[in-house]
Amino acid sequence: MSLLNRRTLIAGAALPLFAINTRPARAAEFSLKLANNSPATHPQSIRQQEAADRIKAATNGAVEINVFPNNQLGSDTDMLSQLRSGAIDFFTLSGLILSTLVPAASINGIGFAFKDYDTVWKAMDGSLGAHVRSEVDKRGLIAFDKIWDNGFRQITSSTHPIKGPADLKGFKIRVPVSPLWTSMFAALGASPISINFAEVYSALQTKIAEGQENPLTLIQIAKLYEVQKYCSMTSHMWDGFWMLGNKRGFAALPAEAQTIIARELNASALQERDDIARLNGSVADDLKSKGLEFVEVDKPAFREALKAAGFYAEWKKKFGDEAWAILESEVGSLS
Repeated sequence: MSLLNRRTLIAGAALPLFAINTRPARAAEFSLKLANNSPATHPQSIRQQEAADRIKAATNGAVEINVFPNNQLGSDTDMLSQLRSGAIDFFTLSGLILSTLVPAASINGIGFAFKDYDTVWKAMDGSLGAHVRSEVDKRGLIAFDKIWDNGFRQITSSTHPIKGPADLKGFKIRVPVSPLWTSMFAALGASPISINFAEVYSALQTKIAEGQENPLTLIQIAKLYEVQKYCSMTSHMWDGFWMLGNKRGFAALPAEAQTIIARELNASALQERDDIARLNGSVADDLKSKGLEFVEVDKPAFREALKAAGFYAEWKKKFGDEAWAILESEVGSLS
């Protein structure tokens, strides 16, 4: 297993870190890999590297975590497989993608469930997050307590502003290859087109799709403002990244190492949330300066349209009564 340095597995696991901390720094006894799919300059990657540095310092060099950003170790699917086998030790992944293994993990993506960040963090740091983590645990993985922020998603368009559900009728919108997105936009009367993100810019440029939806930071990074005119602040879906670990490998670490790793990764997750919050404001200003016109929307009307179309009832059945009851206890009645 890669989580542990094979030469020191037995001796290292038996050696408490408080004893290590009294000796001079030396080569790592436990060399671990942490992977993500974000650019090296993204707050997620920066804060993960900082956590790795703090963990190394707190263990006097006994635990070294090497961070591999930007899909260096493969696609999301590849890295999830590597995490399960132990080839990767930690991996941050969107709950919407994790749902291929843990169906409950996509529940935070239910359309218009969260009205604001206060509601998000109350739910994800509370009962809803605890439910998802318990489901992750059943699959041989662990999910750390604090989920990282990916942001609320907004709709952009090249043809007309989207202010309410009626503006989406027949609208050709690019969505990720996921049934949750397709189901939601179909319920709103749009014509969703599933396209991998690498092809989004060209699809918008050639008018294969009229619009798309993503967090503001990604709209900026991918320069989608060059091929879009309007940005509707729908905040229709919130997405976050779970910090996942190989359960068997993590349990094999000394108890004090586990405590330090969890503490520092959770601390960096909270810092990354603040980073994204600050970044969202500056990104909006930057996008406006580049000619993207921002549009305020009637969010309650979108939510009512989804309810009338049976979207919430459909996904309540898919997630099950228990998970749905937890969601509604945090966000209010949906179905």
